[in-house]
Amino acid sequence: MKWFINIWRTLNQPAKYLTLGTISLSAFLMGIIFWGGFNTALELTNTEEFCISCHSMESKPYQELQQTVHWSNHSGVRATCPDCHVPHEWSRKIGRKMEASHDVWGWLLQSVNTDEKFENKRLEMASREWKRFDRDNSLACKNCHDYDSMKWDEMSKLAQKQMKRAAELDQSCIDCHKGIAHKLPDMGTSRAPELIAQVGSGESTLQVGDSYFTALTKPLYFNEKTDVEAGTLNIATKVTVLETKGNRVKVGIDGWRKKIGAGRVIYFDFGLNILSAQLSKDAALEEGVMEVFEEKEDPMTGLKWQRVEAKIWTDKDYLVKDLQPLWDYARETYSSSCSVCHTQPAEAHFDANSWPGMFQGMIAFVNMDQDTQALVQKYLQEHSSTFDKSAH
Repeated sequence: MKWFINIWRTLNQPAKYLTLGTISLSAFLMGIIFWGGFNTALELTNTEEFCISCHSMESKPYQELQQTVHWSNHSGVRATCPDCHVPHEWSRKIGRKMEASHDVWGWLLQSVNTDEKFENKRLEMASREWKRFDRDNSLACKNCHDYDSMKWDEMSKLAQKQMKRAAELDQSCIDCHKGIAHKLPDMGTSRAPELIAQVGSGESTLQVGDSYFTALTKPLYFNEKTDVEAGTLNIATKVTVLETKGNRVKVGIDGWRKKIGAGRVIYFDFGLNILSAQLSKDAALEEGVMEVFEEKEDPMTGLKWQRVEAKIWTDKDYLVKDLQPLWDYARETYSSSCSVCHTQPAEAHFDANSWPGMFQGMIAFVNMDQDTQALVQKYLQEHSSTFDKSAH
């Protein structure tokens, strides 16, 4: 303790032999040395060699990069890891370095050190990068790719149409070009991670007699105990809670079915092909599951429809009180994903029965998981000209 007190006294004593100029110059030189050392260390972490020094980065994303046009092309210009993942502007660069602490933590925990672990987290990691690119309006891409420098006449007519539209909007490149440098995650079977993050996993408690909406596509069951599935409850479907037991809930699904076959499919309303639920054949014929109230004939098709209510079990999770967050997510997704090739039609441009065919022709060009596909299609149908007459 005595040595510390002596040092502190020394530091607090006025300088006897150093002039103010000497002190200022020394501080200036020390500042240069510190800044130079800091900047040198910073730049060393901005090299491809540093990025792939981690085995999981070298064995997966770096190998994938080598199979793309960003690695080898007719111009001989190669994009390295920091070109895409580290901003050039100093303040953004520092922010990105702070974010990278998440990667260091993952390296310490060995969270992606095997192929299986990497694939399991590929969607999570890709989604994080896509959000960052969207937030920066794909600034990393635009450091090299400039709309104003593009030679439109050397593009195909389809590319011209798409790129000129993107240039007018100063569109984020990642809207169209996900997967251009790395393998895309398997979106087909994922459970809409961005949607789940927005709407949550459902209400903590469910009240008998109240109405809720499904936030994801859910399996149906014959009773509160069995694992044998009795059908599927579609996303954004309104249900009424009839009974709760453990982790299951018995719900009532109101709608209409076509009087053909077993009448397994329940639709949102009469004459409209908006899916609410699909029961298995056994469930549709099970006594006490389906109750019929009235019957009408569709003058357009000559088919007879029945108004019904299905009473059946499902899991308690992903049932929400408010439908609007689902519609907000669907509208935003439709606006961002379906405008990448052309100006997307307004929701009320088509009627409810025309939208499924039109939408299915679009999704071949976008990367969208099954729950999101079903939600966006239902959003378009329920906001179509069938319900909104303003467009006509």
